[in-house]
Amino acid sequence: MKTILELGKTPDNKNDYTAEKTKPLWMHRDITDRKRIHLAGLGDVGQNVAIGLTLLGEDQIESIGLYDLNESQCRRMETELSQFVAPPGGRRLPPVSAITWEEMFDCDVFLFCATKSVPALDSEVQDVRMAQYEANRKIVALYGRQAALVGYRGLFVVVSDPVDLLCMEALRASRTETGDHGRALTPDQIRGCGLGVMNARATYYANKYPEFGLYLTEGRAFGPHGKELVIANSLDPEHYDDQCSRKLTELTVGANMEIRAMGFKPFLAPAISSAVLTVLALLRGEWNYSAAYLNGLYFGALNRQTPDGIRWENCPIPDPLFERLEEAFDSLRKILWN
Repeated sequence: MKTILELGKTPDNKNDYTAEKTKPLWMHRDITDRKRIHLAGLGDVGQNVAIGLTLLGEDQIESIGLYDLNESQCRRMETELSQFVAPPGGRRLPPVSAITWEEMFDCDVFLFCATKSVPALDSEVQDVRMAQYEANRKIVALYGRQAALVGYRGLFVVVSDPVDLLCMEALRASRTETGDHGRALTPDQIRGCGLGVMNARATYYANKYPEFGLYLTEGRAFGPHGKELVIANSLDPEHYDDQCSRKLTELTVGANMEIRAMGFKPFLAPAISSAVLTVLALLRGEWNYSAAYLNGLYFGALNRQTPDGIRWENCPIPDPLFERLEEAFDSLRKILWN
């Protein structure tokens, strides 16, 4: 059996960026230090990410800076979140302020939540994530270039869909223009937060239907937040059930369409499970579902941040499951490099 580290490995991958295995400076050598977080994009997801981080980030976050092209929205969120105050003697909440474009990367952790558009509820688009790719890739490229121009050394987190593809766009863009004093982003400096909600949705169905119950204790989620997602009911070779896993994957992928069919856009669970809870776990150095650089592209799996770099959950993967992961990996690679 193979491990996640062998996924997509080739003798000579011309499209691979060599990941620089340097200690992440944004951690300040101490993962207990509070971090300055800046967030760009205050749409449905961005607003809820800002709210969640304000309420839950007391131990990990020093301050939160907000940016949006809509200045009124930015001022409104700054004012309202600054009025989140615990009763006297209560817990500390991180201060919130509006920031300018020039201040965007004066932080330890940057969250990209900007998006141009989301397909309307009456749209017949099945893969909403990919429908956003063409528009959002141009936006994230602007931020990637700006990060390079100012020599940003912090963590660049992509929350907008599709996170895995947009992570690569940010990396590519940062290498096209660095200026006299700039510095391109390194592969390990970028992270995508989209897989957390897929694990959450699989967990929801595993709690709802007994046939998927094993996922709650032995299951895993892999890959992108979309149709290439791979859900495994178990990593144990004796318990892995390919048919059951594919059925649970299908339910999980379609969960957002279920919410849209009710007449709502599904942004609450992604904002909290994929972004807020994942980012806080990442800052604490805990295991989390995020997309990190792996053999030429960004791929989602269980991993955690250490002072020495990213550590993947490197356990043996059943052969039928590894074949599914290879298909998902190759599908992403074709989108990126063809």
